[in-house]
Amino acid sequence: MAERNGESTGELLKRFSEDATTLIRKELELAKAELAEKGRQAGKGAAMFGGAGLFGVTAFGALTAFLILVLAEAMDAWLAALIVAAVYGAIAAVLALQGKQKVEEAAPPQPEQTVETLKEDVEWAKRQPESVRR
Repeated sequence: MAERNGESTGELLKRFSEDATTLIRKELELAKAELAEKGRQAGKGAAMFGGAGLFGVTAFGALTAFLILVLAEAMDAWLAALIVAAVYGAIAAVLALQGKQKVEEAAPPQPEQTVETLKEDVEWAKRQPESVRR
């Protein structure tokens, strides 16, 4: 049997197998952490969508009557109502776009760092001497 640094081939294979198992376990932990972070980012975007909807409903209910009445002092009531609706629509659109951006930042829900390090691990394993891989 070939020896390397005082270890037999069997010992080298055993150590390689243990190291590979540890490496895979660590890669899975990294993937879990990465996916959790992406989930938190997506949650923030979803909360912004919720905020856009909540703001649209509560603002419409609480301020619409007041603003229409104020504007109706200077113009017809129907025109005042149209202006208020347009302003609320613009606010809702801005919040929706911000929420969409946050959700897109979280995509794709793929552990990119883990995929990259797995590719590096495969390349490393390919470069190992033949005696260690047997």
